[in-house]
Amino acid sequence: MRQADRILVIDDELQIRRFLRISLKSQGYEVFEAENATVGLELAATSSPDIIVLDLGLPDADGNTVLKELRTWSTVPVIILSVRASESEKVQLLDDGANDYVTKPFGIQEFLARVRNLLRQSTKAEDETGSIYDDGYLHVDLLKRKITISDAEVHLTRKEFSILRTLIMHPGQVITQTQLLKNIWGPSHTHDTQYLRNFIKNIRQKLHDNSDEPRYVQTESGVGYRFIDNRQTKP
Repeated sequence: MRQADRILVIDDELQIRRFLRISLKSQGYEVFEAENATVGLELAATSSPDIIVLDLGLPDADGNTVLKELRTWSTVPVIILSVRASESEKVQLLDDGANDYVTKPFGIQEFLARVRNLLRQSTKAEDETGSIYDDGYLHVDLLKRKITISDAEVHLTRKEFSILRTLIMHPGQVITQTQLLKNIWGPSHTHDTQYLRNFIKNIRQKLHDNSDEPRYVQTESGVGYRFIDNRQTKP
């Protein structure tokens, strides 16, 4: 079975979080909660959410600031949840990268329908960019999070898979260490380059890759990493 879609709720109102948690879990979603912007950004980076529900009136930062920060390193769909209902503000938030806007108070059935719609759009977009990498030796299903080498299953941790997924989604492009650290661990970990190198080493070992003569993960010294798409070199 496919892993349950993950929803991150960033809202300082405990009652709203509880209401959404119960409603979303009843539909089979995995729910993460944050009561402020700081925790929300950390969870956005570490929990790999499929959708983020973001309140604007957070105690430590305005939700629009959080949205702009998210959009510097993540394309995860965001639903804004707020009592603010002016048309100009809605337009500005959508222009800044929000995918949908729900005004409090709201009906839960409509909210769940919006969640389903965004998940469908996200899955379709991922399918169109290529959810499966297969060069005849390495097979990676990005949707099912399944990896095999010569039909033997390979087990990566969640963070190892997130790194590999990011690289595969940008074949041939250099992904900087800062981008990877921001994307996987959050904006407060951009200097943890040795930590990242250890994860890259583990990924290479599991893929039977060689850093000296890389087949998949190539190091760009002092900059980052590049995924080698071997499908392009096949006759």
